[in-house]
Parts: sequence; structure tokens; C-alpha cells
Amino acid sequence: MDLFDYMRGQEQEKESPLASRLRPRTLSEVVGQQHIIGKGRLLYRAIQADKLGSVIFYGPPGTGKTTLARVIAGTTKAEFVQLNATSSGKKDMEAAVREAQDRLGMYGKKTILFIDEIHRFNKAQQDYLLPFVEDGTVVLIGATTENPYFEVNSALVSRSVIFRLEPLSPEDILTLIKRAVYDRDRGMGAYDAVIDEDAAAFLADYSGGDARHALNAVELGILTTERSPDGKIHLTMDVARECIQKRTWRYDKKGDNHYDTISAFIKSMRGSDPDAAVYYLARMLQAGEEPEFIARRIMICASEDVGNADPRAITVAVSCSQACERLGMPESQIVLAQAAAYVASAPKSNAAVEAISRAMDLAERTGPLPIPPYLRDAHYGGAASLGAGIGYQYAHNYKDHYSGQQYLPDEAAGAVLYEPSENGYEAVIRERLYGLTGNGRYIRPEDLMDREKKDQ
Repeated sequence: MDLFDYMRGQEQEKESPLASRLRPRTLSEVVGQQHIIGKGRLLYRAIQADKLGSVIFYGPPGTGKTTLARVIAGTTKAEFVQLNATSSGKKDMEAAVREAQDRLGMYGKKTILFIDEIHRFNKAQQDYLLPFVEDGTVVLIGATTENPYFEVNSALVSRSVIFRLEPLSPEDILTLIKRAVYDRDRGMGAYDAVIDEDAAAFLADYSGGDARHALNAVELGILTTERSPDGKIHLTMDVARECIQKRTWRYDKKGDNHYDTISAFIKSMRGSDPDAAVYYLARMLQAGEEPEFIARRIMICASEDVGNADPRAITVAVSCSQACERLGMPESQIVLAQAAAYVASAPKSNAAVEAISRAMDLAERTGPLPIPPYLRDAHYGGAASLGAGIGYQYAHNYKDHYSGQQYLPDEAAGAVLYEPSENGYEAVIRERLYGLTGNGRYIRPEDLMDREKKDQ
């Protein structure tokens, strides 16, 4: 590093955003993530002992992934090299690896290669690193906001320890906000600002666990607020609201938040909790999820989890989907709320799911069994002369419109695939089937398998 590089670095550090200046330098300064860097934890011990292997830090923005990498850089005796996958390519990796090989061969010194946004590298670029991670030429630290099991090569994942970082708690964010306002060394303390307790709590809550978001709001507030007659800059609730006007929602339509939220939404409907269902619906809508996507999930739940316990549920869900296509937002949110609340409040049954599962299993095991001749179509040319349709009992000619004729192939006769529950309208269906057929109808597929074994 020459004099110009040094001066450039000094000036950049002085002019960098507050979130960057306030970045912790040691483990003791790190706020939050105690589940992985608390005293006695694996990562804490590895950093303290300078025995870190390849790791991948995975978590939402502003939770400390780059911070932990910088702490490691300040702690380790190894050479620390940083690349950002958004601006670096294979040539940069080749240069870093070549220097690491020279460093290891000439001085016996290890190299830690930190790649921020590692998921941005394509498969070929990630594959390039594999042999050098494998033979210890570099110790890899990857940082990603995406699920590494989906976005990072499985071979690279298997050679690394995955550490998941969680959104910071409001208490953690509050600690950082006060450090930012009053720290005279790296914070904004030199501006002689004060922040009201309610304003600090508001920023901590609205930042959504993103430290950077909160610190940017603090910096903006201090730099744009005029001094009061007492000579101080007062960060009041009004100032806080102006600096962070909308709550941060962690939601990526292809990321974990998307899948976790829709999962919670469906499970809330399945669990008959309309309050939770509408809450998760609101979160998805706030984050910009497509109404049509949500409507499709309501239709699935209406059939999979309600079924014939309330046959109207699927009708409500389909009507909701059609209404969303015609209305658009914001009106669609009312229709979605109505449908979600209805499906959540309806009696539940997964009998249809079990029925098709048993039927698929039976069809797979037995193959295409011959259809009984009396059930075959007798209308196409010559079919009747071959016996098709002969002996068919027209159900409406019998008492209760039920003939009792066998409809399953002989080899599957007696198998019960649809077994209605005792919930909601299915109780009525169940009672009718019992009344028509008696308890003898209910032979389970597994009993049928036992019977087939005995016949063999």
C-alpha cells in the first residue's frame, strides 16, 4: 500500500456512512447473534482461537454477516482477502487463489477469502473454488442473503459450516441506535444530538431487525434536523417518522421469508385460526405478494384441509380467485380476507387427500386392472356385442337410488379409499354411506393387501 492508497482509505473511512463507521471491530462490540457468537459457542471459540474453517454466513440484510467477517479479519493472523460477487469475476478469484498459493508456499501463511453475496457467483465460478477450499489453499467465508442450500453449490456447502443469522431484536437495535447517537469516536456524538426514548423505540421497532436501516435513519435525522435553542439536535418522534416512513418488511418472493410466510398462512387456516390467517395474509400483501398467488393457496387449502367437511369452502375459494383477477388491489385484499377467514373457520377433513393417496397406491400396486364388463361403454361400434354394459344396474331404479353393485375391479373389490370424517358435512356423508352399505364397506387398503397375500 502506497501513501495515496493510505490517504484514500483514511478519507473513505471518514466519509463512509454511519453504519459502516460503526461496524464492530471485536467480538465484544458485536450486538445480537448470541446463538452463534455467545461465549462458549462454536464460532466464538473458533474466532478466539484463530482456528476457523470454511463457513457460510446466511441471513437477512443488516444482521451482521459482513461485520462478523470484518471481526475475523481483525482477529486472525491469516491474510484476509475480500471479494464481492456483484463486482468480481473469475479473474479476481484466480488472482486471489494464486496469491494465496504463493503466500502459503513461501511464508506458510493461510489466506481467508471472504466473498460477499456469494450466491451471485454462477455455478462455474463457485465450482472453481472447490479444489482450493478442499486442499486448504484458502479458508472460505461466504456471506449470502439467500438460502445456501438452494443458491450455493452443494459441494461447497458440504465443505463449510452454515451459520444462520437472525434479524436483530428491537433491544439490540436500540443499543446500536444509542451507540450511534452518542459515540464521539465513530458515531454521531460530535454533533451533540439527543434522541427521545419513544423515537429510539420507534426506530428500533420499524427497522425490522435491520441494523443498517435503523442507523441510516439516525444519520439522516441528525444531518437534516436544525439545532434547537439549547444548541442540541433533538431526534423526536416526528423526526423519526420522517426518517423511516415505512416499516421494513423482510420478504423476497423467491426467498425464505416468502416460503415461511405462506407456510404460516396455510398452517393457520388448517389449524382453524382465522386471526392468524388474516394476519399472515396482511404481511404478504404489505410485502407486495401477488393476490392471485395467495388465492391459489386458499383454493388448495379449501380442498386439501376442508374438503367435504364443508363443500362450500372450495366454491368460496374459487370465487375469491376469480374476483382477484377481476378486481385487482386494493379491493382484492377484502376478498382474500373473506376467503381466508372462511376456510380457516370451516370444519376440517383431509379425507380427500387420503383417498387419492390410497387410490394412487392401489393403482400403482395392481396396475391397470380390467374394468368390469357391465361398467364399460356399450355405445361405440360393436361393444355391446362383446358384452359391454350387459348387467349394469341403473342406480335410480333402486331404493334410495342405490343398487349395491360392485364398481371396483374384482381384484380390488372391498377397498375403501374415501373414508369421510365425522366433521361438518362429512358426518352426513359418512352416515349415508354407513346406512347404504353397513360397516362391511370399510375395508382398508392395508387389509386388502393382507387378503391378497393370503390368496397367493
